[in-house]
Amino acid sequence: MTVTPYKDSTEGKKVQVARMFDNISHKYDFLNHFLSLGIDKGWRKKAIKMLSHEKPETILDVATGTGDFSVAALKSGAKHITGVDISAGMLEVGRKKVEKAGLTDKISFQQADSEQLPFEDNTFDAIIVAFGVRNFENLEKGLSEFYRVLKSNGTVMVLELSMPTNSILRGLFSLYFKRILPLIGKLVSRDNAAYSYLPESVENFPSGEAFLDKLTGIGFKSSKCTTLTFGISSIYTAKK
Repeated sequence: MTVTPYKDSTEGKKVQVARMFDNISHKYDFLNHFLSLGIDKGWRKKAIKMLSHEKPETILDVATGTGDFSVAALKSGAKHITGVDISAGMLEVGRKKVEKAGLTDKISFQQADSEQLPFEDNTFDAIIVAFGVRNFENLEKGLSEFYRVLKSNGTVMVLELSMPTNSILRGLFSLYFKRILPLIGKLVSRDNAAYSYLPESVENFPSGEAFLDKLTGIGFKSSKCTTLTFGISSIYTAKK
């Protein structure tokens, strides 16, 4: 089942997702941190701490959005990070953030489709994605592109939202996710669909073992899933 932001639109998911993020780019960072109670910052920090053991020099941050994961990834010791995203609006916010922080020599951005990455084979030591793969129109195609541009023995790391397995926590999380979060998101972002799409996309994402199977099917090895905050989020890692 393909989940899209705008149910009345005949546009493909890719076009709709780009439009959605363009619409909410001006409020994205605020809502991201506010609606997660700031926990998302800790998730990124945990992921990069894990990645730092691999000592990557070049990192590709796919679906970089406003660049928070790229900035966090500097802690890995990487010499350069390239962030790509389909949304021009999100990238504009990211560029301003990086310029303000004086990090333009270490982080660069470009608009690109995650399913058609504009890079040569075997280019990056690591590929990272935070809360982006569930927005892919064709997940397998996107993961295949990861495999192509990643160097041999390189690492792919995906940070993604997931549904708790505990029934009580799942119920509480669903209540917040489906009732409260969309209401706040709608009021602040002025986009009626964006924060209703979010819980739908998480529920329909092949999380846990199902996503590890996707990685293995593409050719990745040593795939592993680390759950965070009672299963609300997961870090997936694999090697080429």
